[in-house]
Amino acid sequence: MLNSYLTVKGEGEYEMVIQKSRFIAHVKRTTTEEEAQAFIQHIKKTHNNATHNCSAYLIGEQDNIQKANDDGEPSGTAGVPMLEVLKKKQLKDTTVVVTRYFGGIKLGAGGLIRAYGQTVSEGINATGIVERKLMTEIQTNIYYTLLGKVENEIRSSNYILKKINYLENVQVIVIVERGEEESFIEWMTNLTSGKGTISVHNQLYIEVNFPS
Repeated sequence: MLNSYLTVKGEGEYEMVIQKSRFIAHVKRTTTEEEAQAFIQHIKKTHNNATHNCSAYLIGEQDNIQKANDDGEPSGTAGVPMLEVLKKKQLKDTTVVVTRYFGGIKLGAGGLIRAYGQTVSEGINATGIVERKLMTEIQTNIYYTLLGKVENEIRSSNYILKKINYLENVQVIVIVERGEEESFIEWMTNLTSGKGTISVHNQLYIEVNFPS
C-alpha cells in the first residue's frame, strides 16, 4: 500500500464555452475499471444527444490501468490530452468524461487538445483534490485518573484523536502516520509512566485537502 497518493474528492462537474462549443467536464473517483466504465456509460446516456463524450481514466496504485477514448474526435486530440492532465496532477483512481456540444466553429487539432485539457483541469479544480495518507490506528487502555492528562497532550500534538471509549478502563484510539508507530508508543509509554496498555490496530487512509 502506498504511504500517500492524490485523488479527487468525489464527484464534480464544470462547464465552459470555447468558440461557441459547450465543454462539460464530469469528474469522479473510481477505484476499479468497472466503476470507471459505469460512470462513462452513465454520462453518455445522460448526454446522448451530445456531439462527443470523450473519456480518460487512471486506476490502481501504480496506474496499472490507463485508458483514453476520443469518441469520434480526431485521433489523439481529446482522450490522450485528458489523460495527460490526470498524470500531470499525479491523480490516481480518477475518471473524467468531457461532453462536447458542437457550436459550429472547428477548433483544429491544437485547439481541441487545449480545449479538452483545459476543461479537464478546470473540472478537477472545481471537484477538488485530496491526499489520502496511510495511517495506523493505535489503542491505549488507561485508568480514568490519567484521561485528562492524556487527552490534553494528544490534542496538543500532531496525532489525531479518533475516539474515546468509556468502559471499565478508558480506551483512547489515536491515528498515527505510518512509520511513526514506534515513536508514538514510546511517547505514550512515557506519558502514562508505563501504566497504559498499548496495541496496534488497523491501517487506514485518512483524507486531507490538497491545493489543486
